[in-house]
Amino acid sequence: MQAFVRDLVDATTSAQQTQSLAPLRTFVHTWAVFVAIQRYPSRATRLRHLEEVVSAGVEDPADAIAEIRKIHADAEAEAGL
Repeated sequence: MQAFVRDLVDATTSAQQTQSLAPLRTFVHTWAVFVAIQRYPSRATRLRHLEEVVSAGVEDPADAIAEIRKIHADAEAEAGL
């Protein structure tokens, strides 16, 4: 919950400084995708695993990156984005 509040405060501050709603839109988009992914624990676990595969740099990350993109795209669709 601390990350959510921190990100909201940062987005609000940035929106005020730039006089733009873009930072708030980015905040809503980011957190909507996060929530959509977390709604399904198996999907969240899979995403963490794929991110670890990419970070480790031991194997070719192409398949992992493609699956990460699909997870995010599915979450965006579920969130109506």
